[in-house]
Amino acid sequence: MAPEWVYNLPITSKVDVYSYGIVVLEMLTGKSLTGAQTADNVDQAVEQWRLVPWVREKANRDISRNTWIEEVADSMLASDYDLDKMERLVKVALQCVEEEMDARPTMRQVVEMLSDNEDGTSNFV
Repeated sequence: MAPEWVYNLPITSKVDVYSYGIVVLEMLTGKSLTGAQTADNVDQAVEQWRLVPWVREKANRDISRNTWIEEVADSMLASDYDLDKMERLVKVALQCVEEEMDARPTMRQVVEMLSDNEDGTSNFV
């Protein structure tokens, strides 16, 4: 849940960007934000803040790229992924889950970050 919901701030399209980032992080790490427990909205927000800093810490550590990506990637993937694409997805997702809504990209910017071909086609299809 985006901080705007928790702190009763104005709701903008950046809430959807935040949600997108959370879903991407869940898919890439194989970790659920709320687990099997049922919680109210505030507790769920607390749960979300655990996954994001964990991934961010791994990405910002001064270690080799291969190591931190292997640490955050879902073990079910068994290293069967493109390292560059995985790194890009994680970094874009981390931008999407910035606490400050103005620091998050727009969805148009997310698409541009994930598409590096000159013709605008995605490398993730």
